[in-house]
Amino acid sequence: MNKKFEKLGFYPADILLPKDQDMRKWAVVACDQFTSQPEYWQRAEHLADGKPSTLHIVLPEAYLGTPQEAERLESIRRTMEEYRKSVLTRKVHGYVYVERTQMDGTVRQGLVGAVDLDAYDYAKGSKPAIRPSESTVVERIPPRLKVRRGAILETPHVMMLADDEKKTLIEPIGDHKDSLPLLYDGELMLGGGHLRGWAVEDPALIDQINAALADLADEKKFAARWPRAAGEPPMVLAVGDGNHSLATAKSCYEELKKNNPGVDLSNHPARYALVELENIHDPAQVFEPIHRVIFKTEPKKLLKALEEACAGAEGFPVKWYAGEESGTIVLDKNKGELAVGILQHFLDDYLKENAGEIDYIHDDDALIGFAKQENAIGFLLPAMEKSQLFRGVIADGVLPRKTFSMGHSREKRYYLEGRKIKA
Repeated sequence: MNKKFEKLGFYPADILLPKDQDMRKWAVVACDQFTSQPEYWQRAEHLADGKPSTLHIVLPEAYLGTPQEAERLESIRRTMEEYRKSVLTRKVHGYVYVERTQMDGTVRQGLVGAVDLDAYDYAKGSKPAIRPSESTVVERIPPRLKVRRGAILETPHVMMLADDEKKTLIEPIGDHKDSLPLLYDGELMLGGGHLRGWAVEDPALIDQINAALADLADEKKFAARWPRAAGEPPMVLAVGDGNHSLATAKSCYEELKKNNPGVDLSNHPARYALVELENIHDPAQVFEPIHRVIFKTEPKKLLKALEEACAGAEGFPVKWYAGEESGTIVLDKNKGELAVGILQHFLDDYLKENAGEIDYIHDDDALIGFAKQENAIGFLLPAMEKSQLFRGVIADGVLPRKTFSMGHSREKRYYLEGRKIKA
C-alpha cells in the first residue's frame, strides 16, 4: 500500500459475490430491523426457503434469545462453508459502487470497501480516524460475537458516512459507471427498492478514491473546518448505521490479537470489516428519527416521572401514545441539545429502577400500533438534522444511542456482498 494512504482507514477488498442469483431471494435486509415484527422475518423465510440467500448466513435479532438461536447458529456455519465453495464464486478486488433506488424514487450512492479496524475505536474519549456516531452499549456486543466467532465469511450491513461537501469521493465514481462492469441489477425483497452495483478495479479510480480520502484526512483542512478541534487527529469517517456490528468486528479482532501474542496479524482478514460508505451530503441520504416504545410498564407512572424530571416551558415537543390516549410533552431544552438525548437519558435511569422493556421503532405507524398494547407507552421523536452529526461527534464524542436512522427501515442496507474473514 502507498505510504501516503496507509492511515486513511478505508481500502479496496476482495469482495465475493454470487453468480446468477435472484436478488429478491439472495439479498436480505439488515438483521437489526423489525425486531418486534417477527412476521416480517417469517415472510422473508418463506421467500428464501430452499434457495441460496444471505438470510441463511445471518441471525436476525428477532431470534436472539429464542429456542431457535442455537440451531440457527449451527446452520449458519454449515451454510457459510457451502456458499463459499459453490455460491460466492465471483470476486472483485477493489470496491463496489452501488446505487440504491429508494421508495420515493431517489437514488442513494455508495461505495463498498473495507474499514481498517485498527483505525476505529468505540472506547469513550478515543479520537481515531473512524469513529462511532452514537454510544456503544457493550452489553449488546456478546450476542453478536456468537455469530462472528468461528464464521468464515461476513456480509455487510454497516453504513459509514463521509463529510464530503465537495463530493469528491463517491460521486465521481458514479460519473464513470457506464464504463464499469455491472455486477448486479435487481429488485430487493419485501419493498426494499432497486439495487445496482458496479466493479471498481481500475487502479486510476482507486487512486482517485484514495486521494479524496487523503484530502478529508488532511490535518490543516480539518482544523480550518472545525476550529474547536484544531490540533486533534482528524475524524475521516463516522459510523452511520450498524454501530454495534462494527464494534463486534472490532471486539473479535482484538480477541484474536489477545489470543495470539507476538503473531503478526497486520495482514489478517479479520483486521478489516466490509462496509458501505456514503456521503452525508447526498440529497438522497435522509435521517429518520428512531422512536421509543416501552412495554411491560405503567404508562401513567412513567409519564408523570418524565414530566417531573424533564418537562419545561421551552424546548422540544414530543408526542406520546399510550393505549387510546395521546398527548405532547415539552422536554426542557436546558436538559440537552437533542430531544432524543433527554428522553433516552431519562429512560435509562427510569428503567433501572422500574419495570419495563424498551424497543426502538423506525416507523410512525408501527410505533403508534405498539403503544396501543396493554402496559405500553410510545414516544414519537423528531428527526435530527444531518449537519449535527459530524459537528456533534467532533465536539462531544458521540451522540446518544439510537439518535437517528439512515432512512426508512426497508431502506437499510441489504446483505449482498461477502468477504472472507478467516486466514
